[in-house]
Amino acid sequence: MSKHSRHHANPNKEGADPDIGPSAFAFTPAIAQNRRGLASRLTRWQGYFFPLIALVGLALHIASVQTLVQRKDLKHRWWEVAFITSRLGGYITVLFLVLPPGKAAAFFGVQMALFGLLLGGTFTTNHVGMPIVPPDMRIDFLQRQVLMSRNITGGRFTTFAMGGLNYQIEHHLFPNMPRPNLRKAQQLVREHCAKHDVHYTETSFFGAYRAIIRYLNTVENATTDPFRCPLAAQYRA
Repeated sequence: MSKHSRHHANPNKEGADPDIGPSAFAFTPAIAQNRRGLASRLTRWQGYFFPLIALVGLALHIASVQTLVQRKDLKHRWWEVAFITSRLGGYITVLFLVLPPGKAAAFFGVQMALFGLLLGGTFTTNHVGMPIVPPDMRIDFLQRQVLMSRNITGGRFTTFAMGGLNYQIEHHLFPNMPRPNLRKAQQLVREHCAKHDVHYTETSFFGAYRAIIRYLNTVENATTDPFRCPLAAQYRA
């Protein structure tokens, strides 16, 4: 919750958004440019290693356990320990009771990979490949939330598959709004952004992934300025 709250406060801002910090992937030019050797060479092709998001689910489980072990000050810590122990322990116990050890391990691995792939595949479309904000740049709330977020088109099926997070811009503007109402707020947000000349990004699921892969493979040369002047960019090119 703490990590997610920090992300919402400063999406895609270097040094403030934990979601773009150093990890298996380099999400910012600064991280990419500081890599050396094999890590640097792999960064140029990291978009094609994107199936690694299949490990996201397992990483979240591990992070949950680590937090409970390390944070002695957590409220209701022992209730949390009891719930996580019974859920994970019970799940693994049932697997080994109904399946041979090899098949139980394979089932667990496939289930975790699929869980990570679906979860990571949903989260990744929200902000990766959108402008990165330098740590010293101050931006008003509307632009901070809209310019760094991306909506995914596709109708009701996409909304169902992504749990409503395809309306990422509206979710960032109104994080406490019930998900079914995000769709209803979209037209109002679009009109408000158009009125104030704030770019509203919306694309298909596959269009988002094309942009994500292209960005990850060229992140070393990506700009950190979300307010590039189109006229000046023409002359720079």
